[in-house]
Amino acid sequence: MTTPVLSQGPFVMGIDLGTESCRVAIFDLAGKPIHFAATTYQTTHPRPGWAEQSPEDWWEALQASTHKVLQGSGIPAHEIAGISYDATTTTVVAMDARGVELRPAVMWMDVRAVEQAKRASQSTSSARRYNGNGTAPASPEWYPFKAAWLRENERETYDKAAHLVDAPEWVNFKLTGEWTLNINSAAHRMYYDRDQGGWPVDFYEEIGVGDVFDKIPERVLDLGTPVGGLTTMAATALGLLPGTLVAQGSADAWAGQVGLNVLTPGRMALITGSSHVLTGQTDKAISGEGFFGAYTDGVIPGQYTVEGGQVSTGSVLKWFKDNFARDVVAAAERTGLNAYDVLNAQSRDLPPGAEGLIINEYFQGNRTPYTDGQARGIIWGLSLHHGPEHFYRAIQESVCYGTEHILRTMRTAGLEVDQIVACGGATNSRDWMQMHSDVTGVPFTLTEVGDAVVLGSCILAAAGAGLFDSVQAAADAMVHTAEVIEPDAERHEEYKFYVDKYIDTYPRLREPIHEMTAHISARGSGKGGTE
Repeated sequence: MTTPVLSQGPFVMGIDLGTESCRVAIFDLAGKPIHFAATTYQTTHPRPGWAEQSPEDWWEALQASTHKVLQGSGIPAHEIAGISYDATTTTVVAMDARGVELRPAVMWMDVRAVEQAKRASQSTSSARRYNGNGTAPASPEWYPFKAAWLRENERETYDKAAHLVDAPEWVNFKLTGEWTLNINSAAHRMYYDRDQGGWPVDFYEEIGVGDVFDKIPERVLDLGTPVGGLTTMAATALGLLPGTLVAQGSADAWAGQVGLNVLTPGRMALITGSSHVLTGQTDKAISGEGFFGAYTDGVIPGQYTVEGGQVSTGSVLKWFKDNFARDVVAAAERTGLNAYDVLNAQSRDLPPGAEGLIINEYFQGNRTPYTDGQARGIIWGLSLHHGPEHFYRAIQESVCYGTEHILRTMRTAGLEVDQIVACGGATNSRDWMQMHSDVTGVPFTLTEVGDAVVLGSCILAAAGAGLFDSVQAAADAMVHTAEVIEPDAERHEEYKFYVDKYIDTYPRLREPIHEMTAHISARGSGKGGTE
């Protein structure tokens, strides 16, 4: 359906190259969404732990979504004053000197580079460079290890690759023909640190990929920096005008941070969905166990970014709904209700702590504070009194406890958070947002535009096109508060006991959980178990 255009131009366009689809949106300079369009593509899994996508599919989806959004909005191409973009990060694309892709992109979720990451984790000479603090294990998801894997396992492709880039750089090249590297990907996922002189060459050499710098763009640009204009080829394919300004984009999660206007110290962005991502700013290079960072200039020049995350949040609620609340789902479908709303109503009046039921939400491992892929979920405190509503409530609380656990680790390092700005699926539940606030003791702000990621790209476009003096000024004009949820002081005090018990649980059970994970993994691989 076409949205009536009541706003006056100019307008800006944001491109979100996500895991499942390419979304394109047009916003006005007041932050009003004019129109959205999305086109899906497929992920293939050639082997266990591998995940790949076709850049050709990305390009076709980008063309389709751009044409849809222009047609649906009714906005002529000449009124698009600027474009920017975001994409999944640590999604590695190998391209030859002409800019032709040599193989499918290795996706962010691909963990084939386990041995390369393990090698890095065992290193001593560069250990203090890891993730800004030297305490978290190296992740096989990250760029250097995937590059090392390609060099060791697909050497012909690696040697032919004149460019080995992250997905945002692929978008930029397709739009402008220019090769740049966004500071966000570089600082957060490639170990680039301006405070330490840039690239840790010794670290890359140590993991066996010291020659990759010939394949990485030399220009590392801050977010929102003007890059160039749309090429004639790109403009023709997308239905836009040649020369339309393109601003330096970012990784998707941090476009969300921009789209929530979390650009100053003291605020934290919470991006929710199947998982939770916590990211925020600090004016000093803090570090410590249990979180990632601080990343120099990673979002805003002159500041540092810290990051925490929970692997399984909304996905655990969905697991419960799909497997243990089928009667609720069926009844909701018959009456036209949302099953989650029904489950919320059934559990709403339970007291904090779900009457003694504690769950750890580590169903797919723990990202922070443990960075433990062998972690698994824990349920304890069961009695014959507990019913399905207690389980649902305890899962919701477990996610909130995990968020508070990350905030506590950051507080220990000296980072105080006085406001959290949230977006994503969890914000559809007012009850769950209130619970997050009660558990953490921090006010939660909800913004008018729920799709903060693509809005963030539009903010970068507006700043890059010179429509605002800075990314901060653009965010101030385009991000608007819808509601502030204040914590209930009494409930916050009551929740402290349960948070303490939640935090105390996993360290006590880590060893047997690791043994069980290894045993199941061995049985699954046909090795017949552990000795």
